[in-house]
Amino acid sequence: MRVPIKTRAVLVLFGSVLFECGCSTSGVLDPHGPIGGAERTILFNATVIMLAVVVPVILATGLFAWWFRAGNRKARREPEWEYAGRIEFVVWAIPALVVLFLGGICWIGSHDLDPRTRLHDSAAPIEVEVVSLDWKWLFIYPNLGVASVNRLVAPAGTPLHFRLTSAGVMNSFFIPQLGSQIYTMAGMATELNLQADDPGTYAGLSAQFSGDGFSDMRFEVAAVSPQAFAEWIAETRAHGGALGTQEYAELTRPTHKDAPRTFAAVSPNLFDAILATPGAAPREISK
Repeated sequence: MRVPIKTRAVLVLFGSVLFECGCSTSGVLDPHGPIGGAERTILFNATVIMLAVVVPVILATGLFAWWFRAGNRKARREPEWEYAGRIEFVVWAIPALVVLFLGGICWIGSHDLDPRTRLHDSAAPIEVEVVSLDWKWLFIYPNLGVASVNRLVAPAGTPLHFRLTSAGVMNSFFIPQLGSQIYTMAGMATELNLQADDPGTYAGLSAQFSGDGFSDMRFEVAAVSPQAFAEWIAETRAHGGALGTQEYAELTRPTHKDAPRTFAAVSPNLFDAILATPGAAPREISK
């Protein structure tokens, strides 16, 4: 039997999608943190609940088409049929239960995974201040006095508490394998709590279109051992430059595909100054 060209094209496309999904190891289905894992559980639960309706409907469609075919003389046709209480009950009860279950897991999950809720861990969280720029990410470690661009380094197994804002247009901070996309907006600070359970390198990105360099507005998350993190801090303090007014002015200029770099010192309260004066000139930040 010869398969039509359109059918073959659809099968090839469908197979390619399945192959890509199966081979991907850097998305929301491969979490490496408690938030990402909880979000995957919600996604799986919601999918199973919806399949409880979708699969029977697909099977019933095929069964009805086969049973009421023109050649089946056993099938009864009742053109004057209008109402059956049992059928109406089933038809309305199943969707109602689906909505109830889906709404329940979404409501409970949205409260349990509130971005501002601190993670329950014995270790003190690492404080990180995030500023979205055109088109790069600035990470400031206020308690450690260092900063980096387009590379976030953190100890694995330690909670991270983020404060996020934007120096310009609205943006969206997202690390798929750690979870919880959240927006950054000028003049407003949002909060996020994440954790990387396993050492490794995870991809971070901008999930909100923000102009010409949006597609390259990516960063790297390096989850390392506590010892390696302490060594990175020491190395950054020894070899990085200072992030002051002039350096921040350079960062605010739109650029593409910025390479990661570090700063050994950061002007005090730089994040709060950016937050208080959104869109201000760098010289105003220093006042």
